[in-house]
Amino acid sequence: MAKDSKKDYSQYFDFSDAKVISQDEFSKKIRIRGREINIKAEPNHRQEKQRGKEDIQVLYDTAVPDELRSIGKGKRYIVYTYGCQMNEHDSETIKGLLETMGYEATEDRKEADIILLNTCAIRENAEDKVFGELGHMKTLKLENPGLLLGVCGCMSQEEGVVNRIMQKHGFVDMIFGTHNVHRLPYLIQEAIFSKEMVVEVWSKEGDIIENLPKKREGMRGWVNIMYGCDKFCTYCIVPFTRGKERSRRPEDVIAEVRELARQGFKEITLLGQNVNAYGKDFTDLKYSFGDLMDDIRKIDIPRVRFTTSHPRDFDDHLIEVLAKGGNLVEHIHLPVQSGSTEVLKRMSRKYTREHYLNLAAKIKAAIPDVVLTTDFIVGFPGETDEQFEDTLSLVREVGYDFAYTYIYSPREGTPAAVMEDNVPMEVKKERLKRLNETINEYSHRSNEQQRGKIVEVLVEGESKRNSTVLAGRTRSNKLVHFEGPKELIGTFVQVEITDPMTFYIRGNLLTEPVAANQ
Repeated sequence: MAKDSKKDYSQYFDFSDAKVISQDEFSKKIRIRGREINIKAEPNHRQEKQRGKEDIQVLYDTAVPDELRSIGKGKRYIVYTYGCQMNEHDSETIKGLLETMGYEATEDRKEADIILLNTCAIRENAEDKVFGELGHMKTLKLENPGLLLGVCGCMSQEEGVVNRIMQKHGFVDMIFGTHNVHRLPYLIQEAIFSKEMVVEVWSKEGDIIENLPKKREGMRGWVNIMYGCDKFCTYCIVPFTRGKERSRRPEDVIAEVRELARQGFKEITLLGQNVNAYGKDFTDLKYSFGDLMDDIRKIDIPRVRFTTSHPRDFDDHLIEVLAKGGNLVEHIHLPVQSGSTEVLKRMSRKYTREHYLNLAAKIKAAIPDVVLTTDFIVGFPGETDEQFEDTLSLVREVGYDFAYTYIYSPREGTPAAVMEDNVPMEVKKERLKRLNETINEYSHRSNEQQRGKIVEVLVEGESKRNSTVLAGRTRSNKLVHFEGPKELIGTFVQVEITDPMTFYIRGNLLTEPVAANQ
């Protein structure tokens, strides 16, 4: 985005037409354009920048009190999720809370009594999608005034977003943030009975709330092991929207994984903004991410993954544990963002190109059949042609199987947003095209090596284009298509690879078991 086209949020901070109705130490009620708003807490970017010294509490209270367990009886809900796996997992908790309150899921907007948008703040187009969706929701609200509309997630942690909703989207009933998802039952109660917009967004890092109900679907489960991020990469809003790093207690994580194993889940993914930092905030015990993985390795669940990791915290002990294999799969997502040490420094990634290459070499030596995937940002402020070439050469040196690639766009409130965004958009697009071509070349080359091999596939569902074709993933996270009956969905099968493509591989289902050689 060119500097002169950056969004101007200043118009949403003009509350000259707002009237304060009442105010005390707990909340403030205002009226804007006929809509009464109860602000219990609102985002404060200055507070979000500060890392609190208070101890993080682990709370085991019941999330939904008895008196709110029937408030949704006979009513239906929809939750729309944008963004990363962390948001997907938050939505599982939101759905769990709603169903504990008596609500039932629906896909029909016209029969929904509550619709929640769980939002992402990483990229500007995600924000645009949400505001576009809110435009459609206004019509729904006019047709059904009793419909409750809520906006939550990372966008809700941004001052400009919350003020824009209050000013321009007065039909929204609830705004709540990432730190107070567990407060949803109380916010719904207040929105229903007060008929006011309720705003509760905590800027201070939240406590760790255990025992929250979750609605999981399918054969794969997400398990949060920690929250927040302390890295403060200059382009990233996450440290402000998710707060400081705080790890769940090992016994709580292990108990949740054991319960998922008991329920028959075939695969779990351990989640954190930076899973490698797990345990670094413990003051009473020495227990790292490598220790946690070593303990989970002993639980009878077929596959264990994790995301996302930071190269700076990927230590030798973790590599040693992952090399033990078993249910720890041979796929590591290791975001690098750039192949240039100079750009990495401006990004405040706190490692060099050389450090990353040494780490990748160490991982490959310990786990010979490992598949590495990554993230890249092209066109970061000040990125020269030579620095971009460093990124291409890194791709060739590491040989990634896949990468998520993005054109840099500034996020309001991040340090990079005030840097001169001096790489023209046409240059960014050309670099992205060249980067993707290079990655695709190595992806196809890696897939070609699978030809003739027999691989274990966890069948996830039918192909979107052909109901006779099933799709699933290998331990190394490669997407496999093959013909077979839909009764196989949710099971492990063996597939002989016949036709490697760039983004997926095709094969034939084997009916007689043989040793997989992936």
